[in-house]
Amino acid sequence: MSLLKLVESTPGLYYSYETDITLNLQRRFKLADGWMKKPIWKQADPRFVWNKNLLEELIEHKLDRFILPLLQGSFQVAQLTLKSSPATILLISRRCTRRLGTRMWRRGANLEGDVANFIETEQILDVEGFRSSLLQVRGSIPLIWEQIVDLSYKPQLRLIDHEQTSKVVERHFNDLLQRYGETIAVDLTDKHGGEGQLSAAYAAEMQKLPNVRYVSFDFHHVCGNSNFENLKLLYESISEDFEKQGYFLIDAEGNVLEEQKGIVRSNCIDCLDRTNVTQSFLAQKSLNYQLRQIGVLTSSECISMFDEDYRIFRTLWAEQGDDISLEYAGTHALKGDLVRYGRQTLAGTIRDGMSALSRYYLNNFHDGIRQARLLFLPSVLYMDAIDLVSGHYTVNRSGLSPFQLSGFDSLSYLPIASALLVGGLTVTTLTLNQAGRNTQRFVTSVLCAGVAAGVMAMISANGRQFCSRPRLCGLL
Repeated sequence: MSLLKLVESTPGLYYSYETDITLNLQRRFKLADGWMKKPIWKQADPRFVWNKNLLEELIEHKLDRFILPLLQGSFQVAQLTLKSSPATILLISRRCTRRLGTRMWRRGANLEGDVANFIETEQILDVEGFRSSLLQVRGSIPLIWEQIVDLSYKPQLRLIDHEQTSKVVERHFNDLLQRYGETIAVDLTDKHGGEGQLSAAYAAEMQKLPNVRYVSFDFHHVCGNSNFENLKLLYESISEDFEKQGYFLIDAEGNVLEEQKGIVRSNCIDCLDRTNVTQSFLAQKSLNYQLRQIGVLTSSECISMFDEDYRIFRTLWAEQGDDISLEYAGTHALKGDLVRYGRQTLAGTIRDGMSALSRYYLNNFHDGIRQARLLFLPSVLYMDAIDLVSGHYTVNRSGLSPFQLSGFDSLSYLPIASALLVGGLTVTTLTLNQAGRNTQRFVTSVLCAGVAAGVMAMISANGRQFCSRPRLCGLL
């Protein structure tokens, strides 16, 4: 019951009574008229139907009027003026349900090639009777890897050596090629440390796929924390292929003028902060091309020349990044100022620091408990709630409950260990002040310091055991 109550507070769920919002504009226009006359749930892309498992019984009984697909992601809409040409810009992100989960407990790919935090983002522009659309996707590095929380600030990345690794990568990109066309895989991870090892393994596998272009771009090294404009170096390396991929464009009569022929797939480690900055940069470039072709802008103009419209555009992308980050990591996106203002501000730096600390706490003890207003529950219950509602875990009435304690439940001992640690340090500090005049207090200080050091060493050595873990499904 706790899991089901927690699901009620899931953020970022959207629906429509009249339009299938799981389908992008280009795909919707390619479908036959007969298909569009079907009930909405039959039109829907099953990858993005968040409540698919919950609808099965209604589908079985053909209760079409009661079947409403839910989409998890983000929906942002705003009005632009654009030189006295009123325009509507819409940003919709669709989260894939095949590998749902929270940040540290759903990483990489499963054996079918489905990746964690896979999101299709569509930017739609409606101006002067024209409608245009740009699609981008993001998703975790499609290898089999993990990053198990262990109380450290940045847990170690571990690449799992699996005999099907190459097949997993191939399945993932074959699916993208079939759905979206030519694919540019932009890897924004660091080229040193654990990220570097993972990136090198990814690059090695991509060499086996000649039909996909792989581009490595060390975002932190090139852009740092504030040099947002350095993304132009990435754009220069992919601009020719990106412009060939194009965008979808229809006129007021519904005639298709342009089709998008490919996709840019971006990733960092979390596919949140660096990825969002990069996608917003590419979306801005494409928007300029669209507005010029429609005739709203001249060949020498771009949206950044119009302060208010540009502010609205950047805010749209920043808020979309926050929505996606809340769903996967439990906090607002980092580097949001780079999207909003094109630079990092002091307030943004402080906010990023608070979000980073919040992520640490959520990942280790309450991963997925999304906001303070949600139920404050032990363990990674949100992760378990997702597995239960999505059908990844099936309840076995004759089996034992996975929540039944068996053996040592380390999380229940964490408050005791913490109390011993804090108490030991406190008593040590108080007694040391008078230790020089009292041998007994000196001995007490030494004993308390020893207890504190022992508890600290035990917690450090058994970090993984003291962190809450999902209980319903395995990592793959």
